Amino acid sequence: MSAQALLWLADSASVDDAALAKGLAWLSAGEAARHRGFVRPHRQRQFLIGRTLLRMALAEVLGCAPESLLFEQLAGRAPRLLKPGAAKNGAAPGFSISHSGQWVACAVSADTALGLDIEVPDPARDLEALAEHAFDDATRARWRAAAPERQLALFYRLWSEQEARIKLGPAPGDPAPSCVVLPHPLLSVVLCSARPLADMPTIELVTL
Repeated sequence: MSAQALLWLADSASVDDAALAKGLAWLSAGEAARHRGFVRPHRQRQFLIGRTLLRMALAEVLGCAPESLLFEQLAGRAPRLLKPGAAKNGAAPGFSISHSGQWVACAVSADTALGLDIEVPDPARDLEALAEHAFDDATRARWRAAAPERQLALFYRLWSEQEARIKLGPAPGDPAPSCVVLPHPLLSVVLCSARPLADMPTIELVTL
């Protein structure tokens, strides 16, 4: 049985103070503590925008108010949705947040677990060294075999897929996850789902 997903993208440079204040008021005690714990203002801002985007997107899918959503902040892991605990169809909602540069993205679903990764391709980085560290032999060989003009885009696509699979996490007994590459002119975007998606989601640029 296929599932549906929603993918929202926000440009952090366009988020004003009023939107940040609104999102800050929505945080649980654990999330607020995590927010205060960031040393770098940029990361603190990314975190707050991500949690605001998550609540707004989930509220759209679940048909509830964003401020009614309660999350438990887990050390070193994605947050856990405590309230509401299930969608109207009885399934546990799935969600994943990712950020890169000035961009923050969130994917949500009422039907399936998700793993999302976005990356801003950076040609100045030492891709060979990164590939040696991050990719297994087969993935590294696939990347190196690509034509030079394709290597930058392919590297980030492979990187994004690997990160999205990690975020989705293993599901014992479930079939292999389904991963889709979503086109964007500035970003590498990959969304993985525990169940196949009925339609490829459109990346929606939203204003908080």
